[in-house]
Amino acid sequence: MLSNDCQLTPCDGGFPRIVFLDMEGTLLLKAHHLDDGRVAPSAWTLLAERMGSECLAAEEETKRLWLDNRYAGYLDWMAHTVEVHRRFGLRRELFDEVLSSVPTVPGAERAFETLRSWGTVTALVSGGFKAHADRLQRQLGIRHTYAACEYFFDDDGLMTHPNLLPADEEGKVDFMRLLCREYSFNPADCAFVGDGKNDVHLARAVGFSVAFNAQPELVQVASVSVEQGRGMEDFSAVVDELSKERKRREKEGDLGGR
Repeated sequence: MLSNDCQLTPCDGGFPRIVFLDMEGTLLLKAHHLDDGRVAPSAWTLLAERMGSECLAAEEETKRLWLDNRYAGYLDWMAHTVEVHRRFGLRRELFDEVLSSVPTVPGAERAFETLRSWGTVTALVSGGFKAHADRLQRQLGIRHTYAACEYFFDDDGLMTHPNLLPADEEGKVDFMRLLCREYSFNPADCAFVGDGKNDVHLARAVGFSVAFNAQPELVQVASVSVEQGRGMEDFSAVVDELSKERKRREKEGDLGGR
């Protein structure tokens, strides 16, 4: 017999069936000094910054091309950014150092304990690095993770090639629908938490969404918004909003269904 942590079907039939979560700026603290309001800051840029001003300028150019719709899609943008990292000699030591330096948002561990007590499935979906997602999965006990980029390094520590997946923008919605199909859940009975305008598609596709210290584009479409000052980030406020919606649905008899 599988333990409750490994059973596919959650033990509670209530809301939210699944909580989908963004990673950087949501479960990981945002690099505010890199936030220009156009593209949400991420480890992609943190790495480029550490590799020098020329690398950072080249990485910023990829953002400009993305915003000008010059790429075929997210995979194309990532592939260009990967080439920037490779051209400037990204090494495993720096990669590990930079990623490990990004703190988890305070309150996240207790919040995930609450979600597990509800029987809620947790799923991280990110346009960032698999190494970050793996760390959070271990730390927070996340059930499913889907991240866009995994780097591979040779014996000398140089980055050689990536595994790239379309896990951002509309790709987040694709993953949500795939997981809902596997569980036989309705997206209307699921929730999403994110912070970037790249999360707008998924926020619109589920029944309830929380914009967490988010860019204006996401705030405009989310069900609720949590705004906290820099240095005051606390993920428990997200669970408070999910709990309010859970109680509202219980009161109205809208517990969701298969």
